[in-house]
Amino acid sequence: MKASHKTFQFDTILTKIVSYSNQKMPFKDETLQTASYCLMDSIGCAIKSLNFQACTRLLGPMFGDKSNDHLTVKIPGTNYALDPIEAAFNITTMIRWLDFNDTWLAKEWGHPSDNLGAIIATTQWKSKTAGKIKIEQLLTNLIKSHEIQGVLALENSFNNVGVDHVILVKLASTAIGAHILGLPLETQLNAISHVFLDGNALRTYRHFPNTGSRKSWAAGDAASRAVFLLRLAEKGEMGYPKVLTAENWGFYDTVFGGKEIILEQPFASYVMDNILFKISFPAEFHAQTAVEAAISLHKKVINRLDEILEIRIRTHESAIRIIDKKGPLNNPADRDHCIQYMVAVGLIFGRLQANDYEDSIAQDPRIDKIREKITCFEDTRFTRDYLDPNKRSIANGVEILFQNGTKLEEVVVEYPLGHKKRRLEGKPFLIQKFKDNMSDHFSKEQIEELVDFFENINEIKHKHTDFLLDKLWRG
Repeated sequence: MKASHKTFQFDTILTKIVSYSNQKMPFKDETLQTASYCLMDSIGCAIKSLNFQACTRLLGPMFGDKSNDHLTVKIPGTNYALDPIEAAFNITTMIRWLDFNDTWLAKEWGHPSDNLGAIIATTQWKSKTAGKIKIEQLLTNLIKSHEIQGVLALENSFNNVGVDHVILVKLASTAIGAHILGLPLETQLNAISHVFLDGNALRTYRHFPNTGSRKSWAAGDAASRAVFLLRLAEKGEMGYPKVLTAENWGFYDTVFGGKEIILEQPFASYVMDNILFKISFPAEFHAQTAVEAAISLHKKVINRLDEILEIRIRTHESAIRIIDKKGPLNNPADRDHCIQYMVAVGLIFGRLQANDYEDSIAQDPRIDKIREKITCFEDTRFTRDYLDPNKRSIANGVEILFQNGTKLEEVVVEYPLGHKKRRLEGKPFLIQKFKDNMSDHFSKEQIEELVDFFENINEIKHKHTDFLLDKLWRG
């Protein structure tokens, strides 16, 4: 017998999320095209991760080979075919591994394309059990998952109470996954109530002295947990209508410091329309403009590194809170969340690539010498513009002072290349990034075919999802 709480109405936030998940919304072709680029970029990031053994060792079935089951989900770039829960973990972990997929910044930050693991897994499961699903529907669900995660991030800071932002991945993935499977409305509500009941991840693995590789698979864990929770609900597991608001024992009182989750604006397509693509560097997004500024200074300082007295980074509050790090950096996960390390590499080498976080590069003594000379300080205007919904800038300024009393003029970059305000400028670089990321595992002809596919929204939206996954699978 199915258990439920018929006498209680679900908390309002939960009902609004489920209502939006199921709402029929004919998104504009412009928004669908942006979602197509997001899908393209995420796949490229996933394929590039296969070059890193630290990632590939986590992939594949947890127990035994299930690839003979016709209901499995194909994992891009591999010969794995896994059950949907394992598939969600694999796909999202691959997308997220290099910290190179799209980003959203507000009171909370995160990477909305992290939801793709759960979306692809549940879409393929549904298509094999109930008929093929068109890519247009996959893109629509991607837009909606971006919106749920991003709008809830606008005015709600989970990091301030020590909870990692992947709670929003779990929430959006559960909501959209439950919709994809066509679960009854109450069952969808039951599923997402469990997201807040879970012991959600702490941010410990993102901060000194515990920064580590879990931050590269935490979103995969959230995506797979989402599929697990919605399957439990589908099997009849009861939900918890007052999981947020229950006195003493609800999420607000026990985790959120008594505050309520704020829904600043109605769900639509705001997040996808304004998404931040990581185009230039595989680096924590708050540092993107600082690295761009540093690289522009490379030729002016490369022969004067020993003459540098101080490097000043004028930045915004979130950057100082997350990536302003002194002291030892113990691993790549530590380094790609240190603005001093990233700027130092940019100044010394005139680049920042995924391999630049590995020990072979980090051992260069010049990096730590430059790091020690970097000071970060907040510019309150940068912080205001970061939070301004009409700007959403991620500004950084880099100024270099020399021992002889001279200095280089400060270089300020307010908007990174992947920002909406630089979307047209960034498009060819986004496409080249995809080509570069795919090049070690796919032929030039295959890559060009995929680029043409993703660029033509009128073609892609009418294809079925298995058409794309079949092109990417290595089985």
